[in-house]
Amino acid sequence: MNKTGWLNVFGILLVGWLGIPLGHTSDMNAGVGPSSSSKSEKVEGDAGRGREIFNGKGVCYYCHGMDGHRDKLPQIETDTAALIARLNPPPTDLRNPKVLYLNTDQQRFRIIREGHTGTGMFPDTTMTDQDITDTVAYLAILRREGYGKSP
Repeated sequence: MNKTGWLNVFGILLVGWLGIPLGHTSDMNAGVGPSSSSKSEKVEGDAGRGREIFNGKGVCYYCHGMDGHRDKLPQIETDTAALIARLNPPPTDLRNPKVLYLNTDQQRFRIIREGHTGTGMFPDTTMTDQDITDTVAYLAILRREGYGKSP
């Protein structure tokens, strides 16, 4: 990633870490999940694609670890790693059901889209609704696996 990209990631992490809202995303129906033409239609997530997004485009693995393993953080710039290490509260262990409090995929979708004020979880506006839906499908696998084997 080039210097500008790292500066953007650093800025986004810092904004999330400080709990500064970036704007009102609720006007964009961010909390309702992917939009569809019919209320009865449900968009399915592709967990395999979600894993690729989690460990890539979504940069979830920067804080939550490769495949949700907090002890398997990627090689990132020293300054970025130091900032992540100072996050308080620390990033959630996505493989430990005892610490997970979001109960629905709709809540998970909203947190990914809008971020979580008071934590380092910043709003992600780079992911499409389908990207988030796929990532949420992958998160379901992480919750089921817990501390067991890697996917």
